[in-house]
Amino acid sequence: MHDDLLRRHLELVIEANKTTNITRIESMEEGMVLHVEDSLVGLPELEAAPAGRYADLGSGAGYPGIPLAVETGRETLLVDSVGKKVSILDGFIEKLELPHVSTYAGRIEDLARERPGEFAVVTARALAKLSVLMELACPLLQQGGRLVCYKAHVDDEEFAHARSLQEKLGMKLVSDRSVSLGDNARRIIVFERVGNPSISLPRRTGMAQKKPL
Repeated sequence: MHDDLLRRHLELVIEANKTTNITRIESMEEGMVLHVEDSLVGLPELEAAPAGRYADLGSGAGYPGIPLAVETGRETLLVDSVGKKVSILDGFIEKLELPHVSTYAGRIEDLARERPGEFAVVTARALAKLSVLMELACPLLQQGGRLVCYKAHVDDEEFAHARSLQEKLGMKLVSDRSVSLGDNARRIIVFERVGNPSISLPRRTGMAQKKPL
């Protein structure tokens, strides 16, 4: 059942991609590995997070958000700042009949102002540097909530910088593992919200990227 839904989602993505650029992947075969299998790499980390709401940041075509919502049954919010992408996601949700999945069209900082501390787990796939993701996720997460980062290449400097901000952001590294997917590598790095940040978050919209900590 789940496999059928995930395949149907990918078919919808490839169809939508003919008119709107939402993925660089054009074949089902490639999409099954680089979108579907890749999304499911983080399933153990999602299952290890506390029970509760889940948000996928920068969801794009709905990866990893839709596969993880299908597999876990969690109440899921797909977040993207591009209204056109969110309209496409709304169409996917309707066609796939996923009543526990909804969307948010807007910036992550605005979501954090509207729904602070509401999420048990947040994912971000190929979205930003670890330190930026930690800053954006912290105000969204409940205490004990998890940020699950899907990364390709993380250099030592990026990793060290993220770790140096743990205390400031009230976040703590809890796991880090790598998986190979065909010719590609995927690294799943998880931070847990363990306290309150020593700075006021969220900062003004866009500051996390423009003036990173």
